[in-house]
Amino acid sequence: MYPRTWAQDVLRCHLCETPGPPMYCDICHIHLCKACVGEHLSDESKEHKVVTFKKRGFAPECSNHSKKFCELYCEQCNIPICVQCVSSGEHIGHKQVEILKTLQSKKDVLQRDLDELEKLIYPKYQEIASNIPDQKADLHKNSKKLTTALDKHGEDLHREIDIAIKKLKSDVDEMESKHLVVLDKQENEIKHIISEIEHSIADLKKSLNSNDVSLVSTYKSRVAEFRILPPKLTVSLPRFIPQKINKKKIYQQIGSLSALSMKTEEHGYTLGSSGAESSPPDRPLIDVPRIITEINTEYGESNKLRSVSYLSDDEVWTSGQDNMLRLYNLHSKLVKSIQTKSGKIPEDIAVTQSGELVYTDPNDRTVNIVKNTQIQTVIRLQGWKPLYVCSTSSGDLLVFMITVAEKQAKVVRYSGSTEKQTIQYDDKGQPLYSSDTYPKFISGNKNLDICVADYIACAVVVVNQAGKLRFIYTGPPSTTKKPFNPAGITTDSQGRILTADFNNHRIHILDQDGQFLRYIDNCHLQDMFGLCVDTRDNLFVTEPTAGKVKKIQYYMSL
Repeated sequence: MYPRTWAQDVLRCHLCETPGPPMYCDICHIHLCKACVGEHLSDESKEHKVVTFKKRGFAPECSNHSKKFCELYCEQCNIPICVQCVSSGEHIGHKQVEILKTLQSKKDVLQRDLDELEKLIYPKYQEIASNIPDQKADLHKNSKKLTTALDKHGEDLHREIDIAIKKLKSDVDEMESKHLVVLDKQENEIKHIISEIEHSIADLKKSLNSNDVSLVSTYKSRVAEFRILPPKLTVSLPRFIPQKINKKKIYQQIGSLSALSMKTEEHGYTLGSSGAESSPPDRPLIDVPRIITEINTEYGESNKLRSVSYLSDDEVWTSGQDNMLRLYNLHSKLVKSIQTKSGKIPEDIAVTQSGELVYTDPNDRTVNIVKNTQIQTVIRLQGWKPLYVCSTSSGDLLVFMITVAEKQAKVVRYSGSTEKQTIQYDDKGQPLYSSDTYPKFISGNKNLDICVADYIACAVVVVNQAGKLRFIYTGPPSTTKKPFNPAGITTDSQGRILTADFNNHRIHILDQDGQFLRYIDNCHLQDMFGLCVDTRDNLFVTEPTAGKVKKIQYYMSL
């Protein structure tokens, strides 16, 4: 019998070589038929985990307990766990689900992403790419057309210049002719007089040399006549007075090219609705929001915790009332701390789409970005102080700022260091925002709205992408114990707006049109300030005095 080649053979039982074995040992990594399962398990020299072939590899080995396999998943810690992890007490009070169920739900998310990429996004990019060669051809065709028009216009201009020069040369010839006529006439007259003078000189000499009395006595003097000289002819010779060549006027006379317009529309391309879902599926809010995790930080009464910004599933950036920016993981461990460039207190923080930390420094009027451990100033203001900041889905920064004198306030959109848009007044010319130093946290929504929580105005002010006022939310119709002073604000994947009601210790949840949906008021929240959400729409809330960040689930699990 010839040796088998594994690439060509069908799967066979490791013990009896029966083809198409339906079982698999996840620990020994061998295929088994049902008849051989008992024989395999009888080997007690090591542990075994026999599953159906389709379920092989579902249970990963526990990272904390060797040779133990994870059959459960902790939703709070977002990690697979084994039975020994559960018995250790580390996950008491955490929601635990079967790992197969978690795997399937995560695969459903992956499948939605795959469908959207294959059926919607990838074809759209291919369509966009296929249009670029046509744009290049149109560009070349237009350039040739412009060059031809310029050549023709140049010929016309040269022709007019030649005509003008020819006319001036003709004028020179005409003036020379006129001048010559006058000079010729004068020359003839002078020559005639000279001839007569010469004749008189000859007569005088003849008389002087003669003793003929009759000849001498007939002489008539003409000296008095010749003594009167002819009038002097003064002619101003023509000169060419060239105009100074003014290049600017030449260019104006020639004409100009219209400016090259290369407008980049952030949402100029749109995805169709066919195929995969273009937005996350509508998710219901859970009846009773719950705290998943509490992050204990070194902030507290003397250094109050203010802002929080999501970095990854396990880490969040924080800032308070000192000059440090601190990164914590969900287990309350300080991962990294960075001092601000100026050594002054940051007002707010945000994380960009690429995972870089941005912070505002009103003391030196800058917005700065942290790249690894290096801090770069991307925006430096004159006469304005940057207070609050957020990063949009397009990568722009939205910065809320006030004048140094606290007389005006506005939101400015930046692409890098370039100012792209200013939002300051409504359609009636009235200021949209109060201009004090009280909190004005800012967030961009998925529909491109810009939301500002104006603490002192007791309102959430929402404008659209163009900066036009959409609505102002001042709290639900029902009365509250204390005034509605919104502090932190954030938006989630459903376009819902969440804002911290500082005085009444609760979170307001609104839809993207400003309609009140519900409160989160059961999680023992105190003096809430900064808010942010993660990719699963879990909410992070800072409690300044307690120095805690609470992670809250308010949606049903996927």
